[in-house]
Amino acid sequence: MRRPWNIVDQPVYSLATYVEPDFNMNICTYVTAVSMSPKMYAVAVYHNTKTWFNLQNTQSAILQLLSKQQIKLVNVLGKKSGNIYDKQNYLQKKKLITTWKDFPVLTNSAALLLLNKKTVVASGDHDLFLFDVHKFTTLQETDILTFSELIQQGVIL
Repeated sequence: MRRPWNIVDQPVYSLATYVEPDFNMNICTYVTAVSMSPKMYAVAVYHNTKTWFNLQNTQSAILQLLSKQQIKLVNVLGKKSGNIYDKQNYLQKKKLITTWKDFPVLTNSAALLLLNKKTVVASGDHDLFLFDVHKFTTLQETDILTFSELIQQGVIL
């Protein structure tokens, strides 16, 4: 039987963080909208990851809602550490990067949200980052990658 937090079928995101001239992207499912006006999102980021370190040194990030086309990226973005593996180089070599609002983002994402860091709350093995949504775009509304899809495809057990 699955753990309670794995029962709900949540969308899969990648949080892109930028510390010039580099960027890093991870996989995150602990993400939720928390306010309608102003629009805000909460994103839990695991301690001591490249994303976590980048967020200590920047105010902006882009939350990328992944599409089912991007399922193969989960192994690279979610199972490899940006502290050890150069995800930026991998994504650029595979031509999986485009630009939005002058930021590198993943091609084929379902939606993009430009976030501005508001506050951080220490929360166990993750920190909870609260962001204001500065800009957003929806690129597609179907074929969203979800947690259950990752299970069905054997990406996670």
